[in-house]
Amino acid sequence: IKRHFAAAAAEIGLATAPGRGTVGEEGVGPYRITTRRGLRCSAADAFLRPALRRRNLALRTGAAVERIDFEGRRAAGVTYRRGRSVCRVRARRGVLLAAGAIKSPQLLQLSGIGPGARLAEHGIEVLHANPAVGGGLQDHLGVDYLFRATEPTLNQSLGTLMGRLRAALAFLWSRSGPLSLSVNQMGGMVRSSPERARADMQLYFNPLSYTSQPRGRRVLLRPDPWPGFAIGFNACRPTSRGRVDIATADPAAAPEIAPNYLSTNEDVAEIVTGGRLIERMLGTDALRVLVAGPNGFGPGGASDEALIADFRARATSVFHACGTCRMAPEAEGGVVDHRLRVHGVEGLRVVDASIFPNITSANTNAPTLMVAEMAATQILAD
Repeated sequence: IKRHFAAAAAEIGLATAPGRGTVGEEGVGPYRITTRRGLRCSAADAFLRPALRRRNLALRTGAAVERIDFEGRRAAGVTYRRGRSVCRVRARRGVLLAAGAIKSPQLLQLSGIGPGARLAEHGIEVLHANPAVGGGLQDHLGVDYLFRATEPTLNQSLGTLMGRLRAALAFLWSRSGPLSLSVNQMGGMVRSSPERARADMQLYFNPLSYTSQPRGRRVLLRPDPWPGFAIGFNACRPTSRGRVDIATADPAAAPEIAPNYLSTNEDVAEIVTGGRLIERMLGTDALRVLVAGPNGFGPGGASDEALIADFRARATSVFHACGTCRMAPEAEGGVVDHRLRVHGVEGLRVVDASIFPNITSANTNAPTLMVAEMAATQILAD
């Protein structure tokens, strides 16, 4: 049913993504995904596992880093816990922190680098006071609208035991079929109106609709028993910023995460912009023949206030958290310099999405790999 979505996009004047699919250019098309032979190809699959053959690399799994150790102001190693054992590793050249936008600022704070008052409150000796550590948190916030369809969707393939069995056999036999695909199969970067200077919305189309089922702490997904699909969006450049801070000196304790979503008028206005864009798509001849009706709230005919209220009630993270160890001069709210070195100390770099000065306009996976490539070049040069 993806052809209906592509036709609807063309009908309202949205560009078609060049090449084989969307990779950040403006336009709608199939999403490129990081898979190889039908399986998800993570950074560990692509880079780490091949490097494990090298004699100068040792991998410790099941190890939770508790802090970075310093000799004076120089990073000299790390302390980590593995099972009941506390272990220390010494560094001759330096330490690279690549724990992500949530854990990296937490580890810096646990090691004495961060907001001085917060560290002192939890009994941590301040090595270098920098209130920017943990600040600048940004993320993309999105919402899906669900619809019943007039023709079969993946609900019929994955919503029954027999359908799941067929999908599993296709995957095992030839690494093909629905289990070899991502959830969001179509979408792209688009301008919500021709007056916009650049793409300001990211669209998602999913030929599947599902109900979320909380079970324990994990949300499980069950396809709806009728043909259905989802269309979603998120604004590309949110202006709201939050924080990540330690809640205690215990390394095993979760940090306090305050995303501060929708805290600016610009971000609230983008909810209406995105909702109206989906409404325009639903009004096309291409989608009118596919939509049997909304499955829950739909943007068609909704007021601005209703769009905002629904978004506040149902929106979820797109899991693009970044910016908590920003690359910028320290006087301008930075945590690392242009070579990813942590301000105020020596021998310590941060290499992950936390160093983004601002959130990227689309998915953060490829840009994070680019950060790692840049860091590798700089480290070798040093």
